[in-house]
Amino acid sequence: MKRLPIPEDVTGEEIDKDVRQELQSLPKTLADDVARNLVMVARLIDEDPEGAYGYSRVALRLASRVAAVREAAGFAAYANQKYAEALAEFRAARRMTGSADLWPVMADCERGLGRPEKALDMAGAPEVHKLDKAGQVEMRLVAAGARRDMGQLDAAIVTLQSPELASSSVQPWTARLRYAYADALLAAGRADEAREWFAKAVEADRDGSTDASDRLAELDGVEFVDALDEEETEAPEETQAPEETEAPEGTEASAGPEVGDESDESDESDTEQD
Repeated sequence: MKRLPIPEDVTGEEIDKDVRQELQSLPKTLADDVARNLVMVARLIDEDPEGAYGYSRVALRLASRVAAVREAAGFAAYANQKYAEALAEFRAARRMTGSADLWPVMADCERGLGRPEKALDMAGAPEVHKLDKAGQVEMRLVAAGARRDMGQLDAAIVTLQSPELASSSVQPWTARLRYAYADALLAAGRADEAREWFAKAVEADRDGSTDASDRLAELDGVEFVDALDEEETEAPEETQAPEETEAPEGTEASAGPEVGDESDESDESDTEQD
């Protein structure tokens, strides 16, 4: 696989210090090269998942024995819905580190592969107890999603009911947890409760990680008009308006003689017939 272009301002120093430490096992030039590719993965993964995937493959080819590289490759594959590939990379990273941190996303890959039962099994595994609070919340979200995959809406709602959901403090996971709960309530036909929780999700969503505000507006019957679409709709009228205003002058100047000529020819024809 050929190298991909990397902007000059990307030095590789931007990566997490723990990842940089992992790369120290490589020759310095190679470590810098891998680091720069990993920076590009992180930079592109949200806006350009396909581009991020390309850089992750380069990094993987250069340093497949580095856990951070396998993890980055896993997330890039995951972002492109390549769930089997992502799961393989996450498993490899986990074998290298022994950490359970990737357990929730591995379970979600099982969902993506159409195996929600396997995801639920993982939600009940001992590894979950090794997760920090954020990881446990993530695992709860995955388990609720698996329940919904299986058509078990009530069970999904119950799965999301937790101290973290009821807490008034806002954590990085709060908006997503409230949003998932609201969405499950709405799917179960409990619109009033769903509206309440979408509103709570909006309160917690400080960085716009969900579309809770749009969902809330939709429930309230508010319609948004795209300004660009509105301009495109009005554009033809704006271009036609000057033509209608200027038409009389243009018509008299150009079309008048042709109309007059036709009239004269008609009169001459009538005269000849007479």
